[in-house]
Amino acid sequence: MAESSGYQTRQRASILAYLIHNQARHITADDIFAHLAAQGTPVGKSTVYRYLDQLVRQNVVRRYQWEEGERACYQYIQEGCGEHFHMKCTQCGALIHLECAELGRLLEHLSAAHQFQVDHTKTVLYGRCAACMRGNEGDTK
Repeated sequence: MAESSGYQTRQRASILAYLIHNQARHITADDIFAHLAAQGTPVGKSTVYRYLDQLVRQNVVRRYQWEEGERACYQYIQEGCGEHFHMKCTQCGALIHLECAELGRLLEHLSAAHQFQVDHTKTVLYGRCAACMRGNEGDTK
C-alpha cells in the first residue's frame, strides 16, 4: 500500500480502505471520520487530515477544493485514472467525471495560442445535470 514513510496503523489502514472502497466518489475528511466512528474505529480528525495530506504527497489520493471556503474532497487515484475534469450540478450537487476529447483539443489550444496550462484538479464546470433538467422540465424558472 502507500506507506513509504512512517508506520501502518489500524486507523491508517481503515482510512485507506475506505478511500479505495469509495474510489468512485469524492470523500471529505468528515465522511471518513463519521465512517470510522460508526465502525468502532475511533480516530481524531487531525489524524485523518494528516494522513490524507500524506497520501496526497505520495500521489495515492487527489485533493479537490471546488470553491473558496468549501471543504476539500479527496479521491483515491485508481490505476488507469487519467486526467479528467469535473462537472458539478448546482441543483443536486452531483459531481460528474468528464473525460472528453473535445476538452483535450481545447487544452491544446489554450497552451499553444494563449501559453496557458489548465490545472484539471482545480477546474470545475458548473451547471445542471440531465436528471435535474428532466425533473424541472415543467418549471418556468
